[in-house]
Amino acid sequence: MADKKILAMGNEAIALGAIRAGVRMAAGYPGTPSTEILETIAKHNDGRIHVEWSVNEKAAMEVGAGAAYAGARTIVTMKQVGLNVASDPLMSLAYMGVKGGMVIVSADDPGPISSQTEQDTRTFAQFSKLPVFDPSSPEEAYEMIGEAFEFSEKYATPVLFRPTTRVCHACASITLLPDMETAEPEGFIKDTMRWVIFPRTSYLNHVKIEKRNAELSELLSDYPRNFVTGSGIGEKNCRKGVAASGISYAYTKEVIPDGVPLLKISTPHPFPERLAKEYLEGLDEVLVLEELDPMVERELLRIAGKYHLPVTVRGKLTGDTKNAGENSTESIRADLEKFLGMSLMSEDIESNPETPELPVRPPVLCAGCPHRASFYAVKKAMKGKKAVFSGDIGCYTLGNAQPLDMVDTCLCMGAGVTIAQGLHVIEPDAVNFAFIGDSTFFASGITGAVNAVYNGNDIVLVVLDNSTTAMTGHQPHPGTGKTIMGEVAAKVSIRKVLEGIGVERIYEADPLQLEEAVETVKKAAEGNGVRAIIFKSPCIAVARPQTGYEVDQNMCRKCKVCIKELGCPAIVTEGERVQIDPSLCYGCGICASVCPFEAIQKSDRQGGEA
Repeated sequence: MADKKILAMGNEAIALGAIRAGVRMAAGYPGTPSTEILETIAKHNDGRIHVEWSVNEKAAMEVGAGAAYAGARTIVTMKQVGLNVASDPLMSLAYMGVKGGMVIVSADDPGPISSQTEQDTRTFAQFSKLPVFDPSSPEEAYEMIGEAFEFSEKYATPVLFRPTTRVCHACASITLLPDMETAEPEGFIKDTMRWVIFPRTSYLNHVKIEKRNAELSELLSDYPRNFVTGSGIGEKNCRKGVAASGISYAYTKEVIPDGVPLLKISTPHPFPERLAKEYLEGLDEVLVLEELDPMVERELLRIAGKYHLPVTVRGKLTGDTKNAGENSTESIRADLEKFLGMSLMSEDIESNPETPELPVRPPVLCAGCPHRASFYAVKKAMKGKKAVFSGDIGCYTLGNAQPLDMVDTCLCMGAGVTIAQGLHVIEPDAVNFAFIGDSTFFASGITGAVNAVYNGNDIVLVVLDNSTTAMTGHQPHPGTGKTIMGEVAAKVSIRKVLEGIGVERIYEADPLQLEEAVETVKKAAEGNGVRAIIFKSPCIAVARPQTGYEVDQNMCRKCKVCIKELGCPAIVTEGERVQIDPSLCYGCGICASVCPFEAIQKSDRQGGEA
């Protein structure tokens, strides 16, 4: 395959680069925008790589660390909020170091497009004192991941790799390179002074890390992916320069005039200080373009102050660029025009009218999603009663939208179970429900459930079991009975887990059987202690119902209760007529249960057929 060109998504490029680098262990937890990395490694695995969806990011980090202790090259993948879950082992790993190359891919999500936060992995690298690589394109990510492995192995440290959404999901032509030469893993060699963390050894390792990072700063000034281009564009602007990192560099290259001095930063930490100092010495002003934190900007300010350089650094801290959200070619063009005092619009763009804005598409539960039925059953059962609904991270977070309005809190993965406990302590007269998905239950919900049983908390735990990790693309999890490598695995029973930790009242129901589901909720809401409802119904992408539904116009009274109660995108209006879009309806039948006039009936077509 060497020297062959392929069209690849950024995540595929990262995966293929890791395979080229001789990775032997790949572990992670699905999370947009990182998910396809592990899936691609599994797809192209020739049998030499162990690939796993770990139960959560912390587990993935620790499994990866073990492999790296034994000398294997290891990749661990997650999104930026997953790095929070993995931060406990990662902080200690920074002190311990590794033997085999270990690259932790933490995909950031500026926008945010599909995340709770806009946190910046580059800042986490500073905090953890770990090196971080910041690719600006899929092509660069393919080659840079191999360099990251070499760097990790040479300096016996884990390294962070920070692609952002637009790098992860962009497509580019990638030239496949020959496999890198790598040695067989040496195996684990016992050495308690190295592999067992003690306060004294941590102190000594901290001293070594600070010294090492200072040395790396000097070495990274010569790293070929940190460089300066341009030399000035005339007397007026020759003393102005631009610095950029990550995808912002790619945007900048599209619009920056020839000759403007441009500093590219590919390793934000340790920062290439000597290169930056030499760059700043010839300038009066610098504009920094980056996502998300003003990390490069702060480093340039620090260097300017350290060496008493008479240069003004502009960016997020000065209000010259926006301090939230993602950049784009258009936003960077506007920033540069203001900074350089000149128009950067090409004649082609100026001659064409502006492209109209895309219509807003609010996120919504899919037509036929069993979560809609689960939420509606709980809502109907609790009508007129004081109840609080704590939600969690997943498709079911969308249950907060009208008309369901069934998610009162959502903090982070697994928090719904414990938030509900805190709410009940302060407001014991309310019925506190905690909704959690099957994959999230295994990832971070079990701890909260144990806490509820141990402390005698009074909550109703609702597990929405749709037999997959739906939000990130239907990955397997411990309850599905298979692994990412396609192997049959032990199927962990949610019911047995709950029984094992001491939950005595456990109910199971099919949410698509609405009357039965409502009665189940009413039973669970009575009494005290921890009660659990497991709503079992597969995601429509996993198992679609066979029959669709349609509206009998002769029986329909146009009351629109089906629309007002459910908000299903398959139910639409055309004038005064209420209709079901046959291309969207997957036959869950909840609308038929809601219609007071029995106007919604089964059709002859299969679910999802136009």
